[in-house]
Amino acid sequence: MKKVWMAVAALAMSASTAMAADPVLGIWKTQVDDGNYAHIKMVQCGSKICGSILRAFNSSGEFATENKGKNLVWDMVPQGGGSYKSGKIWQPSTDKVYRSKMSLSGNTLKVSGCVGPICKKQTWTRVQ
Repeated sequence: MKKVWMAVAALAMSASTAMAADPVLGIWKTQVDDGNYAHIKMVQCGSKICGSILRAFNSSGEFATENKGKNLVWDMVPQGGGSYKSGKIWQPSTDKVYRSKMSLSGNTLKVSGCVGPICKKQTWTRVQ
């Protein structure tokens, strides 16, 4: 009987962990930038969110790039309600790192960032 209760407890804990997963986690398609776009895998990095380049595409389809596996997003702090701030986003086409924030609404992720007075934004879509 003790084994049954331990199994029930383990199942309950794993279910609550799955329900607590941040909704931004998963794979996102960026907007086209300089003719290319990417699939970004967003994961939990401690208490923050980070994302790395999973796949890269251009008008001909998927292509090999030295950027695959590199962090594109890091240090995003979840604020609740689909809001994230205090992060950094790297733009491979310019090799610039932007102070950034994100806003999640369903399968749409609005990403914005600034370097000094220059700000940019994109809308990413969840890859199903």
